[in-house]
Amino acid sequence: MADDLYPLTGRFLQGRLRHGMDQRELNILEGLIDRTELLQGESTILHRGDFCEYSTMLIEGMAIRSIADHEGKSHIVGFQVPGDFVDLHGFALKRLDHDLTVLGRARVGYVPHERLRAVMTQEPHLARIFWFSTLLDASIHREWIMKTTQLRAVGRMAHFFAELWYRLRMVALGDASGFQTPLTQTHLASICGISTIHVSRTLRDLREGGVLDFQRGRITILDSDKLKTIARFDPAYLYGEGGLAVGNALDKGTPETLVDG
Repeated sequence: MADDLYPLTGRFLQGRLRHGMDQRELNILEGLIDRTELLQGESTILHRGDFCEYSTMLIEGMAIRSIADHEGKSHIVGFQVPGDFVDLHGFALKRLDHDLTVLGRARVGYVPHERLRAVMTQEPHLARIFWFSTLLDASIHREWIMKTTQLRAVGRMAHFFAELWYRLRMVALGDASGFQTPLTQTHLASICGISTIHVSRTLRDLREGGVLDFQRGRITILDSDKLKTIARFDPAYLYGEGGLAVGNALDKGTPETLVDG
């Protein structure tokens, strides 16, 4: 569960680098959120091209990144879970090249960019941790691209579910048997780059193969070893464990260490 002392930001980098922040920095982080909002259904919190003066912390629920092609068809290119600072990179870019939309019931917190500017100038260690969190998104995107070219439909879907299960467990959500999502087969088709008919067939293959079951948004993991094998899933790119785990690499050090580190 999220840290009771930090109800808004307690899942930020949980399972990764949260231990790298001291109590003062955790308090600063919690205090950055100016207001929260509870959303229902598919609500877009930021449209492509909108000028943004705040960044958004996903406190509860799930969200997607999507891009519309020249025919107006939307494609999901990213998925966010509680604790993600979903548009922190908007602080530098000011306008995003994609939409950010929550799925189902979600609670978000808004951080004014003026407060982030103060962190960048006054808290270099915390600023570097924020930078780390944005680079995690890039790592996940690279893995998605590779798996899209490397795997067939059943492998792509297995990889997405394996990743989502792992990410949710990092922030103390889900359990050993699976997890609940607001996802539909239409969402899965967009994520995996296949048709909705192909989604039905792929889910059937995974169920009949004793890998997982998908019913009304609930993912039940039937055999985790099979799931990881089909997905060719190695969680190292999520920077929680394995050869890419950060550990104490982002210590406070000196200003030179923060630059040259």
